[in-house]
Amino acid sequence: MNFFKILLIIFNFIFVSKAENFFDTDCSKADDYSRIIIAGGSLTEIVFFLGLEDKLIGVDITSNFPESAKEIPSIGYVRTLSAEGILSLEPSLILGENDMGPPMVIDQIRNTSVDLRIIPEKRSVDGIIEKINCIGSIVNYESETKTLINEKLTAMVDELLQLQKMNFSKNTKAMLILSMGGTSPVVAGKNTSGNGFIKMIGAQNIFESHEGWKPVSEESILKNNPDIIIIPQREVHKNSSIASFLDSSHLKKTKAVKNNQIISEDAMAMLGFGPRTIDIALKTSKSIAAND
Repeated sequence: MNFFKILLIIFNFIFVSKAENFFDTDCSKADDYSRIIIAGGSLTEIVFFLGLEDKLIGVDITSNFPESAKEIPSIGYVRTLSAEGILSLEPSLILGENDMGPPMVIDQIRNTSVDLRIIPEKRSVDGIIEKINCIGSIVNYESETKTLINEKLTAMVDELLQLQKMNFSKNTKAMLILSMGGTSPVVAGKNTSGNGFIKMIGAQNIFESHEGWKPVSEESILKNNPDIIIIPQREVHKNSSIASFLDSSHLKKTKAVKNNQIISEDAMAMLGFGPRTIDIALKTSKSIAAND
C-alpha cells in the first residue's frame, strides 16, 4: 500500500461522517453535572457558549476553541480514548460526540456509575440548535439556553435560511477540499461534514455522488465547474501545493477561480457543527449571494 493510500485512509478515519443517531439520545437532566468531561470539540464549544466552562474537568484534543479550552486537562483524541484515563478524573457526567470511541471504551464506561451521554449529530442549522438545546437540558439550563440562542443565534439563523433558499435557487455549485493527497485534492463527498456545510450555505456539492472523502482529478473538477471552492485555512497556510493547484491551467478555467470565489475558513469552525458553524455558514452564504 503506497503512502497516498495510507494517508487517505487516515483522512477518512479522522474526518469521516459521524453516524447520525447511532446511539439512542438522552437529553434528560443529569443527576450530577458538577464535573463534566467532553469528547468532541463542538460540545466543548457549546458548553463555553452556555457559560458553563467552570464545570469542565477534561476535554479531548479536538476541543481547541475557545483558546482557554486548551488549558483544561486533556483526555486524548476523541476516537482513541482510554476509559482508565477518563475515569481517573472522577467525572460525574461525560458528554461525547457520535464518533467517541473506541466502542470498547464506551462499553467500559457504561459499566460504571458515571453518566455518559452521546449527543446527536445532524449536519444542519436545526441540528446545531438541537445539539445546543440537548446539552442545556442535560445540565438543567434549559431556560437560559433558549435565551442565549434567541439573543446570539436566532437572527443569524433566520438570515442564513433566507440566503440558503436564495442560493439553492441559483443552483450554486461548490466543492470543499480537505487537503492535498499528493497532487490530487481530497474533497468532500456525501456523508461528510464537508457535504453538510455545503448544504448549509445553500450550494450543491459537485461531488456528492462520491462516498466520504475522496481524491479527484483536475479534469473532473473542470468538468463539474464549481462556482465556489472551499478550503480550510490550515491547508492554505501550510501547503504550497494548494496554491500551485489553484494556479493550474485547468483550474484557472473554473468559475470559482475566474471570479475569485475561493473561500478559506477555520476547519473546526466550518466542520465542527457548533455555534461557530452558523456564523461561518452565514458569512459564506452572503459571499455566494453577492456573486451574481
